[in-house]
Amino acid sequence: MDTIFVGSNFVAKYPEGGGNFSVVLQYLLGLRRMGRQAVWLEAMTTTGNPATDARNVAAFRRRLTAFGLQNDFCVLVHEPGEATLELGQCRVFGMTRKQLAARLGRGSTLLNLSYSIHPPLVGAFERRILCSLDPTEVCFWMQRMEMGQSHHGEFASIGLNTHGSDSLVPRTPLRWKTYFPLVDTELLQAAPRPHRDVFSTIGQWYWDGCVQWEGEWRDFSKQAAFAKFMELPNRVSQAEWILGMNLNADDAEIARIRSLGWTFRHPHQLTRTPNSYYRFIRQSSAEFSAVKLESFARSGWLSDRSGVYLALGRPVITESTGAEPYLPAHSGIAFVGSIEEAVAAAQDILAHWEAWSQQARATAVECFDAVKNLRRILEPA
Repeated sequence: MDTIFVGSNFVAKYPEGGGNFSVVLQYLLGLRRMGRQAVWLEAMTTTGNPATDARNVAAFRRRLTAFGLQNDFCVLVHEPGEATLELGQCRVFGMTRKQLAARLGRGSTLLNLSYSIHPPLVGAFERRILCSLDPTEVCFWMQRMEMGQSHHGEFASIGLNTHGSDSLVPRTPLRWKTYFPLVDTELLQAAPRPHRDVFSTIGQWYWDGCVQWEGEWRDFSKQAAFAKFMELPNRVSQAEWILGMNLNADDAEIARIRSLGWTFRHPHQLTRTPNSYYRFIRQSSAEFSAVKLESFARSGWLSDRSGVYLALGRPVITESTGAEPYLPAHSGIAFVGSIEEAVAAAQDILAHWEAWSQQARATAVECFDAVKNLRRILEPA
């Protein structure tokens, strides 16, 4: 049977990131539901300490074992700063070097998430599909440098509105096939309303990207995106508002966030494993999250995290990115542009939670389901 490889380079090196792990997991679980032979192919930069590398791989294997995937992975440990990925120069964990080589070539397909698998290894796959999880930033840099466009035959993006008339996503010669972020709607089932109402989200408060727009360097961080919404806990005080942001313990932002009524939690305390990540979301009533770059660019981007909320029957409040035309009329997602709209959406969700929950779950099944989106990605170009 032909093998589909799902390539990433952002999971094994970060064993505390259960949400990170969940992104790629959905592809593997969806392919398993389809009856396809699949392998998680992870490129991991060495820490320089073989014992630390081994611990990271062991944690990665444990996460996979929880989902019955312990025999379906291969980690390639390579030196830092390398722009190339050569199998012969990597330490190999999981599947052996010989087993991996036997599945490459004819009949093999690579879903290369975020251009994680580089040449010359990328050329060993018969079919190479570059899957963009950051539509605006990827297209911005593709206009300026190699981001995998020369080494793939097909291109897919979760920027649903990439080709829309109102989209500001930088134009490239590529024709992107668009798809929703994947969610395994069999693994993640709708859950009852929690005993206490909580609006929550998880993410990175600061952004280390650099996108220049019309000659101006702009702040596209979560910190900047949340600025106009920081009074939400005081405006909707009947619910708890949790920000799970990756900040150092001595960062003054933590005190500021708490002073405005938010409950600050570090993601490593909440979501160290995929199952703890799902448990945290299940204990929430809904998601609230602000968006900066993709909202500005009108890319139609939706987060994989929001897909998990929806699958668990949790509605979502977020800023518009231009995704509305691609969703059902009643999607379980409230798109907002101001704090007044966010307050109104939160109050409506609290008052009519069951209806919002049903809409959220239905949208996850109709739009985000892993099998439906994998079929879209894998259909002939």
